[in-house]
Amino acid sequence: MQALRVYAIDGIVPVVDPTAYVHPSAVLIGDVIVGPGCYVGPCASLRGDFGRLVLEAGANVQDTCVMHGFPGTDTVVEENGHIGHGAVLHGCRVGRNALVGMNAVVMDNAVVGEASIVAASAFVKAGQEIPARTLVAGMPAKVIRPLSDEEIAWKTEGTRTYQDLTRRCLASMVETVPLTEVEAGRKRIEMPDVVPLVELKKRSG
Repeated sequence: MQALRVYAIDGIVPVVDPTAYVHPSAVLIGDVIVGPGCYVGPCASLRGDFGRLVLEAGANVQDTCVMHGFPGTDTVVEENGHIGHGAVLHGCRVGRNALVGMNAVVMDNAVVGEASIVAASAFVKAGQEIPARTLVAGMPAKVIRPLSDEEIAWKTEGTRTYQDLTRRCLASMVETVPLTEVEAGRKRIEMPDVVPLVELKKRSG
């Protein structure tokens, strides 16, 4: 396994719980605290060179996400928070079991309520407070509707999948070289229980 890209600044060293997985291409700088069971994906940038960044237990921050904040602020993803590919969090708080979708932006002093979903590419403006258990979308983000129990259960299960990925990475991910051709009978990664929400809704009628 490659060495992590972890940097101290002003004598402040990032903290990574031994049960968390941080991909070697991610960058952690300064006042960053990664809690137990967290996942930090490839090329994520967690810059704790101004304010503090905190991932609470079981949270995930996926590929190419950015976390940063102004001096004196905390940028927090609470327990079981789920930050999709390419999202930007700046000086905000994402509540317990909430989801921020791909390429969404959540600005300073905004609060994403517990078990809420910020849609992909949404822009949550500075100081905005998103109620618990709601879907928000748009630029700027607006409340669309309450979330159903089914949608929240789907989100919770998706986060469990990333918690399982953390364990899989710790157990089996190794740096390697590519094969030059596809081998006969090439195996697939089997994850039959992971279903997109749109497919789940079709099945439930």
